[in-house]
Amino acid sequence: MPQETDAEKIARLEHEIEQLKQEIERLRRALEEALRAAKRQAAPFSRRSPKANPQKPGRKAGACYGRKGHRAVPPTVDQTLEAELPPKCPHCGGAITENDVFDQYQTEIPEPRVERIRFRVHLGCCQQCGRPVQGRHPRQTSDASGAAASQLGPRAVALATQLNKGLGLPYGKTSVVLKQAFGLEVTPGGVCQAIARAGRKAEPTYQGLIEQVRNSPSVTPDETGWKVGGRLWWLWVFAASEVTVYSIQPGRGFQQATVVLPADYAGGLPRDGWSVYRRFEQALHQTCLAHLLRRCREMIEVCGPAAARFPETVKGILQEALELRNRRDEGTIGEHDLALACGRLEARLDRALDSSYRSAANARLAKHLQNERDAVFTFLYCAGLDATNWRAEQAIRPAVVARKVWGGNRTPRGAHTQEILVSLLATCRQQHHSAQTVLIGLLCSPEPHKLDLTAADLPPPRLPAIRADF
Repeated sequence: MPQETDAEKIARLEHEIEQLKQEIERLRRALEEALRAAKRQAAPFSRRSPKANPQKPGRKAGACYGRKGHRAVPPTVDQTLEAELPPKCPHCGGAITENDVFDQYQTEIPEPRVERIRFRVHLGCCQQCGRPVQGRHPRQTSDASGAAASQLGPRAVALATQLNKGLGLPYGKTSVVLKQAFGLEVTPGGVCQAIARAGRKAEPTYQGLIEQVRNSPSVTPDETGWKVGGRLWWLWVFAASEVTVYSIQPGRGFQQATVVLPADYAGGLPRDGWSVYRRFEQALHQTCLAHLLRRCREMIEVCGPAAARFPETVKGILQEALELRNRRDEGTIGEHDLALACGRLEARLDRALDSSYRSAANARLAKHLQNERDAVFTFLYCAGLDATNWRAEQAIRPAVVARKVWGGNRTPRGAHTQEILVSLLATCRQQHHSAQTVLIGLLCSPEPHKLDLTAADLPPPRLPAIRADF
């Protein structure tokens, strides 16, 4: 090989310097964009500049309009009003002749009215044992008397619970909604106490949900930061196909995870790469492919052409795995061909992980994939197992919104009420039950009891006419 001259060496080095300068400038711009994104205000929800030629908003015209929809005619009509013709033409003052009549429908909220109820509670005693007996009406939520004798009704408490725990409204705004919409005067502290009472009534149901999660064939866990008394706690979510359970714990370790999920859990466990989940040694692990694909895309954006080959390879393998899953579920590939395709994908990933990488980002990704190697393709061998932790991500999103609005809970007791009620509301949504009806039934029950929210028809609340105080 001929030795290069000084001029050729200088030219080569200058070319390399110019390439390095361009690479540095590209990385600098990417770093600035990342820093701006981290500090960007949440209000506009805008990641980048608007498009120069955005698509026209609204539906497409003509045959591309799509499925046309409109509000259906109500099945029943409560009131019929006549829209009479005016006595004369509003434009010229001439006489008017009626030609036809057509129907128009309006679905309206009735005028709110606060219902104030007095219960005349009868007291007595047993003639045989002498113990006191107190009457109870099915619409009562408590047996209290004296200073606690005036309370909110079950419908009001159920609505306040949904506004605060379901929609994330603070106690102050919840009291404003009750006042403006229904004329119901209640302080934020009163709302807090009423919701706490609902949490106590739902405690056995919450424990039942935990048991159902522990017995579920597949559970998807996740966690996010949560404040309790201004200190950092963690909100855990365990989402199964039928129930969802939240748990607010002071830590993020294995000890806190086993509060809901037992250490010997042997079902499917789709989860992210948090190392704590690997300690469930008997579970059937599936690492979240969405997290891996997102990580590969971000690396490809900031890496040079040479360093981007490894994340591009991993991205292609994972996408092919998802396509293979779709073909299996659609029934377009046989078991033998599926096994061969899975083996080829695993061999490709192993070859990619056998290499050594100079890039620190590639080395970190390779190390992470080596740790998660046995959990990458589990979903291909177990039909019905999710390839991502989407179920937990969707379940944790409302809690993140509530955290942004009012920050968390002030006390551990309030955190316990939070985890109970949000679990109940989330499971009601999964089971297509009316949370209002479920909460009213629990509030009107004389004693807290476990309610099976996965039952097709929920049993009626147990409301005896009288209750003996033992």
